[in-house]
Amino acid sequence: MRVFVAVLALFFNSNVVAQPPENNGKDYHRLAEQIVTHALRDGHSFQMLRELTALGPRLSGSPQAAAAVELTRQMMERWGFDNVRLQPIMVPHWARGPIEEAAIINSPSVGTAPLTICALGGSIATPEMGIVAEVLEVKNFEELHALGKKAVGKIIFFNRAIDPASFDTFAGYSGAVNQRGNGAVEAARVDGVAALVRSMTTALDDVPHTGGMRYDENIPEVPAAAISTLDANYLSALIARDKNVTVRLRLTCETLPDAPSANVMGELLGSEKPEEIIVIGGHLDSWDKGTGAHDDGSGCVQSIEAVRLLKALGLKPKRTIRAVMFMNEENGLRGGIEYAREAAGEKIKHIAALEADRGGFAPRGFAIEADSFFVRKVSVWSAYFESIGAERMRRGGSGADISPLVQQGVPGLGLVPEWHRYFDYHHSDHDTIDKVNPRELELGAAAMALMAYLISEEL
Repeated sequence: MRVFVAVLALFFNSNVVAQPPENNGKDYHRLAEQIVTHALRDGHSFQMLRELTALGPRLSGSPQAAAAVELTRQMMERWGFDNVRLQPIMVPHWARGPIEEAAIINSPSVGTAPLTICALGGSIATPEMGIVAEVLEVKNFEELHALGKKAVGKIIFFNRAIDPASFDTFAGYSGAVNQRGNGAVEAARVDGVAALVRSMTTALDDVPHTGGMRYDENIPEVPAAAISTLDANYLSALIARDKNVTVRLRLTCETLPDAPSANVMGELLGSEKPEEIIVIGGHLDSWDKGTGAHDDGSGCVQSIEAVRLLKALGLKPKRTIRAVMFMNEENGLRGGIEYAREAAGEKIKHIAALEADRGGFAPRGFAIEADSFFVRKVSVWSAYFESIGAERMRRGGSGADISPLVQQGVPGLGLVPEWHRYFDYHHSDHDTIDKVNPRELELGAAAMALMAYLISEEL
């Protein structure tokens, strides 16, 4: 998942006061009960997630990503969605490389020992024999720049942890992740030879977490890797004790030519205003660690399931509800950009856009990115979500894939589930289906279905 969390902190700071629900004579409490009951008794989210994650990791441009496009198209056809189609796009294609990544420390007190690392997504490779250099530890870019010439020729070790005191783990992530995204640029800016970055996770373990990084065309490119939190602590302790701790780093990743791919779409046509669209979606691609169960296989299957639930209950929304599986959120956002470009070019009227991209945990509410009228309108519906504990309606960032639509003025909503465990799994080999609770996943789909239907009927 991209760094779309800075405004999420507002989710906890808004003081929207809900008024008595307006329901146009409809019993939405009963409807909510029907949706939730059907989701728990006969939900298909978890089975669809099992099918999707069985393909393996789905990094943009990979064969598994192509297979995921076809699989989710077939899923929508299977459930009888209207207007199932692909929206072609070209996506970046970065590959980790055929030779095992490695980092070996050498210090006076322990000699040589391996470190658990993985290349950051988008990194260049090291030379064939690797890079050997002294390690310089810093906590932030200001500290690095203050060291001046001491950084020349060094591997820069960025060791700023996610703040454990941050109750909202997404806000904590936002406060630390710039070292991953920009660490290689800042290391090169002071003539460092590589960047080694503490994994962006709240867990203390020996599993490195990858994620996107970027280069600046005006700054030389240097390789960048993530190091597990346990080994980050180990390396930091060695540096504090010994002088001249060195690391030999070897990466074999490469960036290949852009590859063809697609967004996947399917609809439940509106009965009164079919030309007005409510988008509900997640991103189909994942990093090449784990199988992208939480990030964002869960959001994809919840979006498909939300539409399936409404169809299964025989509901006919006034407006069209469109499920979209966006491709290439992790390292380019090409799917979200192309979707919004086409929507603007064809003057398609979007009433709202919903995204699920914070894991398949128990739903707790929605972050709303819209004007005050829309926020007030949605907030009065909170009572309909109380039975599943998802009644928190607050301002906040909605999602990366729908952000181009939001920039065009479309109201955005992001499903907000429990957040404490998400970064234990995010972008790592831990992100597999055994970490997803089926009931929590199905409840998230029910929350998405109910919200989409309410927007269709009441706005």
